Amino acid sequence: MLDTIRQRFGLLGRNISYSFSKGYFTEKFSKNNRFKGCSYENFDIPEITFFTEIIKNTPNLKGLNVTIPYKEVVIPYLDKLSKKATEIGAVNTIKFTKKGKLKGYNTDYYGFMKSLEPLLQPHHKKALILGTGGASKGVAYALKELGISYTFVSREAKEGVIDYEQIKATTFDNYQIIINSTPVGTSPNTEAFPLIPYEYFTEKHIAYDLIYNPTETLFLKQAAAKGAKTKNGQDMLIFQAEKAWKIWKK
Repeated sequence: MLDTIRQRFGLLGRNISYSFSKGYFTEKFSKNNRFKGCSYENFDIPEITFFTEIIKNTPNLKGLNVTIPYKEVVIPYLDKLSKKATEIGAVNTIKFTKKGKLKGYNTDYYGFMKSLEPLLQPHHKKALILGTGGASKGVAYALKELGISYTFVSREAKEGVIDYEQIKATTFDNYQIIINSTPVGTSPNTEAFPLIPYEYFTEKHIAYDLIYNPTETLFLKQAAAKGAKTKNGQDMLIFQAEKAWKIWKK
């Protein structure tokens, strides 16, 4: 049985009123009597420096999820990282240990991997990752685990990264999986989409968008119109949330 003391969990991010996590965990807690003492709340902060205030002023805090734009900048505030979070270089789950230490984990890679796997066919060999932020790092790690090579795409080309203008018909011949790891197209800005040549998508392609609100972004809609298999970030979020819960309850 859980202590009668309230166990608090939450999401650290900016502009997160749309958050999947709060609804998901609140429902999880309400459905099961064992979780009666648990609550989940949004910690919406304008800058990462406010993180220390949350730690100081929130009693009984046991675990946090971390979302855009703090997956990387939160790392210096933590006492230690799991091996995978260290390798990935981004954190989306924080556990408050019994000794009061903060340990960072990454469950994004696991959620992404579990949700992508059922779509994969032998010809899916290479992936383009749109974006180079914290979310993209978990994606890259998962692709590596799956044996799929990848290239990052950003607004500016640099070593190991191409820019959007370099994406041509031949790029789509060589890369069969296109992943949007940017927030472009997230509600309420649903008219936005990554600027890539959608006419080159085919039924041999997978278009994966980490966004889950709306359920079909313009990125996915335009890819689907050309016959591509499409997937949004909903299942990824569920898988990573359950993995985070296991970590918190260990």
